[in-house]
Amino acid sequence: MPIHHFPDDIPVEAAYASPLSSAAEDLRQDTLKMVRAALDERRALLAFQPVVQARMPKRAAFYEGLIRIMDHTGRVIPAADFIGSVETSELGRRIDCMALEMGLATLADEPSIRLSINMSARSIGYPDWLATMERGLRAKPDIAERLILEVTEASAMIMPDLVTLFMQDMQERGICFALDDFGAGYTAFRYLKDFYFDIVKIDGSFIRNIVEQPDNQILVQALVSISRHFDMFTVAESVETAEDARLLVNLGVDCLQGYYFGAPSTQAPWKVSHLKSNKAG
Repeated sequence: MPIHHFPDDIPVEAAYASPLSSAAEDLRQDTLKMVRAALDERRALLAFQPVVQARMPKRAAFYEGLIRIMDHTGRVIPAADFIGSVETSELGRRIDCMALEMGLATLADEPSIRLSINMSARSIGYPDWLATMERGLRAKPDIAERLILEVTEASAMIMPDLVTLFMQDMQERGICFALDDFGAGYTAFRYLKDFYFDIVKIDGSFIRNIVEQPDNQILVQALVSISRHFDMFTVAESVETAEDARLLVNLGVDCLQGYYFGAPSTQAPWKVSHLKSNKAG
């Protein structure tokens, strides 16, 4: 068997890396470079998706502001294409800062809406994120009561004690909290009584095609029951058909979100509705 000799500056595991793993790492590095440049040049915006009241679906309870970045050509890149590569790094914290800054500005410009903004629990101790929040609330203290912070179930479970203290502090200032992707992970239900989330968003994996999934119907019913026990509103994510929407209403879900009621749009839905009303009048 021939003996392979590799240069001293190349780790042995790298020398044996498969072409596929090398290609994946190259793609990840390209993604990080693109995100970093977009943030440095403030090439970012929010896309808004309505969250409607289950029994009055023409009325938005609030909107979710979803971060989008643009590459150097101006092409809009959804979070799903980059968040996995940056979530645990400082770039992830910078994205949370940018989303919060734009969300606070949106609330300041439009006093008629409530808006949810996603954040990772990892950003709680990030000084720039906290400074962004303080600046926004100092300029417009009343917007706190219309701000909802969405924390994923997975990140909340990483540091439950820190999340609990952070939520108590922010809730005293009027800010609401939503537990995102509820049911998708391994929530320690004992923490729910300590967290005091105002809203739980039931993960879309339980919601899609729920009419055809009796097991998921039972699971959603159980999640709704748990949420009610802790006085939390429920939102079903990824609602895509009228049949699923009707079933979810019957199961007692409070609010619905998904493509059936509106896709995320970089054009503010409340402004579009206002324009349509003016034209109709």
